[in-house]
Amino acid sequence: MPKAQKKSGPAGDTSATVGYEAQLWQMADALRGSMDAAEYKHVCLGLLFLKYISDAFEISDWGGERLRDDKRWQYGVPPAGNANFAWVQHIVHHLAPAGVAGFVLANGSMSSNQSGEGEIRKSLIEADLVDCMVALPGQLFYSTQIPACLWFLARDRKNGKFRDRRGHVLFIDARKLGRMVDRTHRELTDEDVARIADTNHAWRGETEAGKYADVPGFCKSAPLDEVRKHGHVLTPGRYVGAEAQEDDGEPFEEKMKRLTATLCEQQAEATRLDAAIADNLRELGVWRLRNGRRRSRRSLWHKPGAHWVERGPMAMPCSPLHRRSPRCRAATATHWAS
Repeated sequence: MPKAQKKSGPAGDTSATVGYEAQLWQMADALRGSMDAAEYKHVCLGLLFLKYISDAFEISDWGGERLRDDKRWQYGVPPAGNANFAWVQHIVHHLAPAGVAGFVLANGSMSSNQSGEGEIRKSLIEADLVDCMVALPGQLFYSTQIPACLWFLARDRKNGKFRDRRGHVLFIDARKLGRMVDRTHRELTDEDVARIADTNHAWRGETEAGKYADVPGFCKSAPLDEVRKHGHVLTPGRYVGAEAQEDDGEPFEEKMKRLTATLCEQQAEATRLDAAIADNLRELGVWRLRNGRRRSRRSLWHKPGAHWVERGPMAMPCSPLHRRSPRCRAATATHWAS
């Protein structure tokens, strides 16, 4: 029997040297130095579970057809073609009585109604499990350009640690945050992350985070009745509204007069450009169709049997295939007889 190869651990260089796995090992090594060995195993299990579900989200071949009667599907049977709400319910199933979970999903999870996903989302909302939703900006990930969102679930939202948040959901629209680090990738700055986190902490009632207040265009605490009116869709943009516009101090009458004058100038310029384009086309031998049909100056050197047809505002020669039709022959006879 061949000997099994020994897998390297955190200090090795064969199993986790690049990418996300290496980052997990580095995080585990950093935490190892500041905690007791008995607690270290729980950290490693948490990191491995995070890596596992990160790989599993959005997969289509997850074996759902073999788990139709699984006890974890308390809020609805997930579709066999997408594992998103299977993992959501798996996380909920393993939450402690006062447990809180946060995870990343594609934006479609907030509004999809396909294959029963909408009913599962509705059941999660009506069970008062959804605590906070965060819409993230696009281009955050190197492996995909799909915009994502953050889900935060809480088993008991009146556990005494924070304020009673039952019957409300916090929506944060962070799509405008972040900065481009190159042509295709965006990253959230430390200030952006702090703004999102502080908003959530203040809404939960943490005293050191300050007092929470709705900010138009960024965050809102919405009651469940409002979520029901939106068909249990959890897209933050539906709730936070438009960002407040700063008053420039210009009276409405003066602004309207200025904008109307600008519009008249632009319309006059568009008319001038249309005339210039028509002159250029006329020099090229193609006349615009105005007040009836006009032929090109070059129509005489086309083959006998060809004729010009109207295509939009221009007169264009017909195709060879069109010339074989009776309609084309009749038009050709009319053309040469005129």
